[in-house]
Parts: sequence; C-alpha cells; structure tokens
Amino acid sequence: MSLPPASMLESDYRVQSPAVAERFRKLRERPVVLSVEHLGKEFEGEGGPVTALRDVSFEVRRREFLCVIGPSGCGKSTLIRMVAGLDYPTAGRMLLDGREVSGPGPDRGMVFQGYTLFPWLNVTRNVMFGLEMQGMSRDQAEAEARQWIDLVGLSRFEKTYPAQLSGGMKQRTALARALAANPRILLMDEPFGALDAQTRAQMQTHLLEIWRNVDVTILFITHDLDEAILLADRILVLKANPGEVQEVIEVPVPRPRSWRR
Repeated sequence: MSLPPASMLESDYRVQSPAVAERFRKLRERPVVLSVEHLGKEFEGEGGPVTALRDVSFEVRRREFLCVIGPSGCGKSTLIRMVAGLDYPTAGRMLLDGREVSGPGPDRGMVFQGYTLFPWLNVTRNVMFGLEMQGMSRDQAEAEARQWIDLVGLSRFEKTYPAQLSGGMKQRTALARALAANPRILLMDEPFGALDAQTRAQMQTHLLEIWRNVDVTILFITHDLDEAILLADRILVLKANPGEVQEVIEVPVPRPRSWRR
C-alpha cells in the first residue's frame, strides 16, 4: 500500500474502510501495556515554574505502534524520557503492565536520536552490553546478540566499531541493543532525525519489517507527520505551551504501507 501525503488526510482521516475499522476494533481488544494518567511536568525557570506538560492521558495497547507529534517545545522528548524513567513527573502517573513507573528498567528499551553506542565496543559487544548487565553469561549474551544483529541486517559488521559505521548502521545497532533485552515497550525519540532522507526512508521500512516480526509495542516521537502516517497505528498530537493532548488520530491507511513512488 503506497502512502498518501499528509495533505490527503486533513479532511477525511476519520473515514475508515471496513478493513481498517476492523483492524482498530481488534486493536482495542488487546491488553493495555502503557497507561499514562493526567501526567504533568513543571521545571523551575528564572521567572518561576514553567509547565512543560499538563494533564496528558493516553493508553498504548500490546503491539501497537503509537507516534507522538507536535511543535517544537511541546514536551515530546520530556514525555518519552519520563516513560523511560529518566525523568520524573510532577503530576499524574504512568503504569506499565499495571505497575507504576518509578525509574528505568529492562521492560523499556530506548533509542535516542543521537548515536549512543559505546565507541570502544564493537557491534556485537554493544548489543551484548545490556544482556550482560542483566546477569547473562558472556556466551549466552553473545549468542542472543548475534540473533538481533542478524535481524537488523548487520551480520557482516559484528566486529566493526561505531566510528566505522554509517549513521543508519549505528541506529540499527542501537535498535538491536534495545530489542535484545526483550522490552515490553520500545521507546524511540526521533531516532531517524539526524539521517539523510534516503537512509531515513530505509530505516523506516526496516523498522516496520522488524515490528511486524517481533512482539513489541512501540512509542515513537517524531516532528514529521508523513513519518507518523507511514509508521503509526495511531498518532497522539500534542499542542505546545504547555504540552497538552490536542487529538488522537487513528491512521486510516491500510497496512502494509510504503512511500509512494
């Protein structure tokens, strides 16, 4: 299925074909993995408290692909950092499989926009790192890592160091490292934003292929509506100053999707 441009969805995105409506009916029957309830975040500014997020509530269901979009400064990255446990809300709460999020954990994998690989470790060792930190033996971690490296298409580069990899290959390594820990939810903060257009399109296609074959739920931050339409089941739209939920859009485009040629 070729992807229509975002402009085609502006007036009729609420109209769903029977197949799409049935897909969303089935999606709503799946268990909730992540529940965000009345989440708020304030920072101390020079002139007093600054509200970054206010009363943000939404749910993400098992194997759903949810994109979050909004203008610069609407709190997208703050939101995903709080879900990851790297920052803390000043109001509300987040529940992962019914348990309140109170800090980082292996049940959440994170892929950032910047290349967060350890430069002194090769691809295999980078992917193994989290597994070994969880107590897995070196041999077992290496065997597990190789499966994920093969899945992201880097089996020929197992012994290569980050400095020798392209941007897309670095992000594939980061993706393999995040997935290797078998997280309940994969958190991605504009992971393809620093890539050139061709590599970005390749990574989007690759991510969709992985998502179709791996039992993982994805929360994906982007500023690009076209990217959100390509990837997401639903799109959470935030408005800025402060960041609040403006709308949740069910993407009416059937799957599988690809860029229109």
